Amino acid sequence: MKDQFKDVIVNKKARFNYEIIDTFEAGMVLKGTEVKSLRQKKVSIQESYARIINGEAFIVGLNISPYDMGNRFNHEPDRDRKLLLKKMEIKRLHGKLAEKGYTLVPLKIYFKNGKAKILLGLGKGKAQYDKRKTIRDRDAKMDMAREIKKYG
Repeated sequence: MKDQFKDVIVNKKARFNYEIIDTFEAGMVLKGTEVKSLRQKKVSIQESYARIINGEAFIVGLNISPYDMGNRFNHEPDRDRKLLLKKMEIKRLHGKLAEKGYTLVPLKIYFKNGKAKILLGLGKGKAQYDKRKTIRDRDAKMDMAREIKKYG
């Protein structure tokens, strides 16, 4: 099966800035030129987040660059895109997002069976000392791996 599950873009800062509690897979309503730009990896998800508006989920701030070979019907790069989630998931997310401190951030965009999907993470923002602890733990783990490799 060609191209069944292929990562396109990963938000590396999301897991550093947020403590991810739960993840959701959602489809995206896209135009043809947006899909072509996604396949060329011309997308930025660092500043984006998801919102629930009138019982529908939208991704805000997702920048998909215009397709190079597109004509006058090319898409708008910064428009809000609708997310395809089940009604129960939207209700659950709406309740969680109403609580203070929770946000819905995109973790990665990929293709699954030819369809563009986005992995959303329900997260709580980390404090500065939590971020420093994450860096310290990561550095310690790298040092241990380096020593193990060095001495066999």
